[in-house]
Amino acid sequence: MEKIIEIRGLKKKFGRLEVLKGIDCSFEIGNIVSILGPNASGKTTLIKTILGMVIPDCGEILFSGKQVVNTFAYKKHIGYMPQIGHYPDNMKIGQLFEMIMDIRQEKTALDTDLLKAYHLENMFHKTMHTLSGGTLQKVSAALAFMFNPDVLILDEPTAGLDPIAAEYLKEKILDERSKGKLILITSHIMSEADEISDKVMYLFEGQIKFYKSLQDLKEETGELKLGKVLTKILSC
Repeated sequence: MEKIIEIRGLKKKFGRLEVLKGIDCSFEIGNIVSILGPNASGKTTLIKTILGMVIPDCGEILFSGKQVVNTFAYKKHIGYMPQIGHYPDNMKIGQLFEMIMDIRQEKTALDTDLLKAYHLENMFHKTMHTLSGGTLQKVSAALAFMFNPDVLILDEPTAGLDPIAAEYLKEKILDERSKGKLILITSHIMSEADEISDKVMYLFEGQIKFYKSLQDLKEETGELKLGKVLTKILSC
């Protein structure tokens, strides 16, 4: 499969804390990759370097074969759903979507599947500071998918969602994978990662402990569930 993101020798420190310790990997189109690991393992920093929100100390990131450092054009091909969305308190939902569409100036047809599934259009009059955490997650999800990006980066996407909303989102993720898109997901929910992942990357103290297909991991360990796969590998 075609590599859309390549990472070579990526390192990052915050003060004396070395968060990424020489990450080498690539991500291919048509895959759902779950990036797992304990807290402070480097997951969020890795994602933010890909997004250009954190500048690495050394190493390089390539998007479709081109360096991304100090560039911006590649970002229009990425949809990002943060774990916690931060939006202007007094802005209405409808105004937020209008503002993002004005900024993006995309001429392609918008993907409004989640906007409709979550009935957000019926809440366009509500201001952001009045929304529950789950509704904020729905807004973030709808925005991430709206512009038909080639890559989706979803940080704990179902955290705070009710079960039905979470199912809608998982179905949408699988549908986008079938269109040949790359989806990177961070999650602490093993059953969720088990259900939708093609590959699993496990970070520990800023390094990749393993990065393999989910099927290979299950065959190597003889386990059927991802949680037990991880327990067996990490206990060795």
